[in-house]
Order: sequence, then structure tokens, then C-alpha cells
Amino acid sequence: MSSCSVITSDFVNLSITNSGQESCCVERRFQKGITVHEFKGKLELLTGGNPVTMTIEVYDKNDKLICRLEEEQRLLGSYPIDDGMRIHVIDNFSCTTEDLNHVKKFEISEEEYAKKTDTVKAFLERNKLGKYNEEDMKRRAEEKKLEEEAEESLANLCKVGDRCEVSVPNQPKRRATILYVGKTEFKEGWWIGVKYDEPLGKNDGSVGGKKYFECAPKYGGFVKPAHVKVGDFPEEDFNLDEEL
Repeated sequence: MSSCSVITSDFVNLSITNSGQESCCVERRFQKGITVHEFKGKLELLTGGNPVTMTIEVYDKNDKLICRLEEEQRLLGSYPIDDGMRIHVIDNFSCTTEDLNHVKKFEISEEEYAKKTDTVKAFLERNKLGKYNEEDMKRRAEEKKLEEEAEESLANLCKVGDRCEVSVPNQPKRRATILYVGKTEFKEGWWIGVKYDEPLGKNDGSVGGKKYFECAPKYGGFVKPAHVKVGDFPEEDFNLDEEL
């Protein structure tokens, strides 16, 4: 009798939301082999939340809460996390029920603030947390560099004119033609500009007033290289006049 094993990806694509900006959602690709502590560091860069005080909730594709990431040294991949799920970051330090618009502002100079010993800055400095931990910041910079290199390698697999299939989490697969490969002004990193076969896009190849490629309105879109699969994907025949 032959045996078989299930091989899963070393990466997972997740949507990230946070308590400070409920309407803002970003999509990122993470290694399953990192610890929850390391994951918090990456979420700090995305949400601005403090890793020391943040709570991380995991929601499935039906937006149902399934667990919280509480064990710092446990691997991300050991939790029941899969592509398309949502990670919600709650920054407990910044949560407040008070309407700050009606509170008189207390102003202090940077020099005076630096001298105080009971501030968040002083706490982070004493405990060598966040940006005050040179070794941790160096490690994060190296990880970010590796991620950028991996993203660039995926982008280099795409060529203008190639046919592709776009698979974005929580969205149906769409076929398209690649019309742009490179970096953009609207967001950092590498992006693939595509013209969809159907009017399921968000633009006409322009973002923020800059034209990256030409296509009809609602046919254009920009996606990360990890969501693009290049191959023999012929354009489907959408004959709306065909009799039923």
C-alpha cells in the first residue's frame, strides 16, 4: 500500500483590518513559519498598532470569529488559518470611549516630552520595544527586503501581453491580459496591471491621475504578483445576444 501526504503552501494570503480604521482593509501574504510575536511586528507596520497591547482576532471566510492569536512563540501556521481569511487587529492602548473632540489638548515640546519617564516612548525605550529595539528593527528590515525580493521574482514571471488568471482572496477568479508590470506611485511594492475580459475592474489603467496603461473604463485593475497566474487562458466568449 502506498502512502500519501498533503502538501500545503508555506504562505497564506490574508485580509487585514484594525480597530483604528474599520473601513480600511489591506491584503498581504505571510509566511506560516513565523511566530505570533513576529507576526505582530509585521502587523505593527501595516496598522500602526502596538505589538505589546494589540489583540489579534481571526475570522473565517464567512466573517465568523474562530480564534485569537495569544501565544507569542506559537507558529502562525499552527493556527487554523487559510487563504482569504481576515485578521482583525485591536489596539487596546488606543481604544477609548471618550469623545476626544471635546477634550482640551495638552501640548508639550519634543524636548520636554523626551525628558519624561512615564510616557509610552519612555516605556518602549526602557524595554527596547518597537523601533527602540535595534536588533528587532534590523531583523524586520531584512525580512521586508526578502519579501520585496520574492515579490519582484514573482513580478518578473509576468510579461506585458501575457494571458493570466487573477485569484484575489474573497473574489471570483477572473481572466485578463497583462498590460503593466512594475512599481507605482499609488502604493509601494510591485504591481501587475491587467485588462479583464469582463468589465469587473476598477479603472481604465489610471490611478491617482497617472496613466499606467490603456483600456476601457471598468476593465482595468492592479493586483499583487502573488495573485496572478500566467498561462494559456484563452478569452472566454461572453455572447450576450445568444438565444437561450
